Amino acid sequence: MAIHKVCGIETEYGIVVTGAPDANPIQSSSQLVNAYVSTLGRTLNNKVSWDFEDEMPGNDARGFTLGGALPPEVETHLVNAVLTNGARFYVDHAHPEYSSPECIDARQATLYDVAGEEVLRRAMAASRSALPPGQQIVVYKNNSDGKGNSYGTHENYLMDRQVPFSRVIVNVMPFFVSRQVFTGAGKVGCELPGQGAVDYQITQRADFFEEEVGLETTLKRPLINTRDEPHADSGRYRRLHVIIGDANMSEVATFLKLGTTSIVLSMVEDNMFDAKNFSISNPVETLRVVSQDLSLSTPMAMADGSSMTALELQWEYLKLAQEWSERFGFESVGESVGPQILATWEEVLTGLEKDPESVAAMVDWVAKRRIIEGFRDRHGLAWSSAKLRAIDLQYHDIRPEKSLAQRAGLDRLFQSAEVLHASENPPRETRAYFRGRCLQKFPTEVAAANWDSIVFDLGTDPLRRVPMLDPLKGSADMVDSLLDRCSSASELLRLLGA
Repeated sequence: MAIHKVCGIETEYGIVVTGAPDANPIQSSSQLVNAYVSTLGRTLNNKVSWDFEDEMPGNDARGFTLGGALPPEVETHLVNAVLTNGARFYVDHAHPEYSSPECIDARQATLYDVAGEEVLRRAMAASRSALPPGQQIVVYKNNSDGKGNSYGTHENYLMDRQVPFSRVIVNVMPFFVSRQVFTGAGKVGCELPGQGAVDYQITQRADFFEEEVGLETTLKRPLINTRDEPHADSGRYRRLHVIIGDANMSEVATFLKLGTTSIVLSMVEDNMFDAKNFSISNPVETLRVVSQDLSLSTPMAMADGSSMTALELQWEYLKLAQEWSERFGFESVGESVGPQILATWEEVLTGLEKDPESVAAMVDWVAKRRIIEGFRDRHGLAWSSAKLRAIDLQYHDIRPEKSLAQRAGLDRLFQSAEVLHASENPPRETRAYFRGRCLQKFPTEVAAANWDSIVFDLGTDPLRRVPMLDPLKGSADMVDSLLDRCSSASELLRLLGA
């Protein structure tokens, strides 16, 4: 049986400083994170740092690393904060990044992704007092600066270590290439060198992938990332680090992206693909073809010599997922959300097949295209107009009064109260709960934290590390009564030791 698909999202936000076009993005990102942390006061120790003890970006899931590979650098000198909702808010290269806590299912992970937008909004507001008059830090939830640079929205899924990674690659690659028909955020133009004129395409990320499989994330980006850093018991678990998704403004699109991928990975673990082979003959090139096929009708060349469209391939995955659910149930993806994932998947594919405009409330690239084409028609603009690129960017502005996504009529999954609560409090069903509660209750006694441990400083040497190697242990059901009994971290550690 497939193991439970604990999941989460890391989002790098685009950043600009209005009134200061030459502002240093690293410095501005640092200001943003520090400004947010300063608003939390006693609820979070400003000295809590990220613990880099278990960071191993050079580990490759294939068991080897090709010569010349450049794994991501671990930038220990940049600003990092661990939040009371279990998330990480930090500077990654030249971007502010919000990494959601570990979530029990796709719906919860979507909620905590949306909560990340609330964190960034508060950070922008808090940063204003430290800036000169006329300047403001603004962030965008998108994936391209329009100048040939891309930044990621990475998904993470808990998998069984016993499943051969080669099997994951074969069965997930076609899914990633074709799922962009509903996960794409839409994009005006193309940033791929040597490419002909492209007015509009489905995804922001397709221009930037060059390899099928690999360790890199910023250069020679692969469709399947092989970074083997489980942040858990490495003998039992694998963390699939997915770097091919767009940053979605649509909550439904984020839910569908996380939910369908969780199901497909569960099907891999449950051997549902033994009699199926959906391999594509040239995945990297096909990714770009699909992104530029707004009609959703261009056939992809399959490895067996046949052909099908990306939409037809998604129907095949859905059909197999329905068979899987009848045979295995939804335990691995959540009994309460599994049926919703399948129903939404079918609804969106049906709408895309019939008329993409019918799913504009759920699919970003359709919603954005409607706004851009309306503006273009009203003003008689060519697709090359800089104004259309500005409209593209404004869709991803997370400020409610500025965001075009807010005016696109996108369906919402969560009430504002849910989002506010999630921005401050951790999920109750995973180890993120223990991390977040410790930061809430013992803010001055937590020295550092990471995904699989917390380090306490009791005022005496040595520092004390509490490991958390199972993402499903440390939930509210497991630790609430223990934490309620403790008035100090030293008492907590004594009871844990006992």
